[in-house]
Amino acid sequence: MTSDSLVNQGTSFHADWLDGIRVNKSAVERRTSSIGTRRSVKKASQLAYMLKAVSCIDLTTLAGDDTPGRVKRLCHKAVHPVRRDILAAIGMADMDLTTGAVCVYHEMVPTAVKALEGTGVPVAAVSTGFPAGLAPMETRLEEIRRSVDAGALEIDIVVTRAHILTGNWEALYDEVKAFKAACGAARMKAILATGEHGNLTQVGKASMTAMQAGADFIKTSTGMEGVNATLPVSLVMIRQIRDFHERTGIMVGYKPAGGIKTAKDAVVYLTLLNEELGRAWLEPEYFRFGASSLLGDLERQLEYHATGGYSASYRHPMG
Repeated sequence: MTSDSLVNQGTSFHADWLDGIRVNKSAVERRTSSIGTRRSVKKASQLAYMLKAVSCIDLTTLAGDDTPGRVKRLCHKAVHPVRRDILAAIGMADMDLTTGAVCVYHEMVPTAVKALEGTGVPVAAVSTGFPAGLAPMETRLEEIRRSVDAGALEIDIVVTRAHILTGNWEALYDEVKAFKAACGAARMKAILATGEHGNLTQVGKASMTAMQAGADFIKTSTGMEGVNATLPVSLVMIRQIRDFHERTGIMVGYKPAGGIKTAKDAVVYLTLLNEELGRAWLEPEYFRFGASSLLGDLERQLEYHATGGYSASYRHPMG
């Protein structure tokens, strides 16, 4: 997960790349309003998309009452996200299916790292004063370093929203670049808190700036804002990823977070990603869902494919 081929080394700051970003909100909304209706994914394709969605989940617990026991149970679920009898019934008994990562606060990183040892599932730590991102800069940098030292292979950082709201793109670039340096070999996901931006053009410019500064993923939100991941925001961010790839040859990942709760929603997001960026991005190395409740519905829908009937949600606990 931390090979050089997956790391965005970033570029120098190019203000002119931002000057040309203008987002037509009506056109974006027309494009995304039809994505779940004009093309229906059925049967084997639907099954494949749901299994892919499971593999791209950052299984997350970010609660004030998190305990080592809860985190250990979540880690077990990450390694065995779908019951073996369900996988066997759909002909996937030999599939080595796990979630993309387990995401926790810094305090729980050692517990998660130990629980996931030898499984290949990485630990992601939310950092830099999550979720507000208003701690002193040195404190935010030190939190990153400590999480990496504790074994986190991925760091989800929070940017200063004021830089985006005021259009101070060079300050945003410098901040994200400093966070990237503190991450070392760990992959960095830049949380842009898009629900708090003024408009979609700001989302586009923030996305491009974060990628120039070295973000390995751009992520919509903390999951704790009033508005989190949406399809219009996703389209804008995905097209900036495409533009950045065309300019640099560097693949940057995408992570929608918050509000994606159903298998149907997951399939729509994967369809959008496939149409806009292509098959290469449909892997955990370049796409993640920031969600936990989503896994419960995916497992429930997979059981429906296996048995023809829906089971109660309590049969699919997260830990």
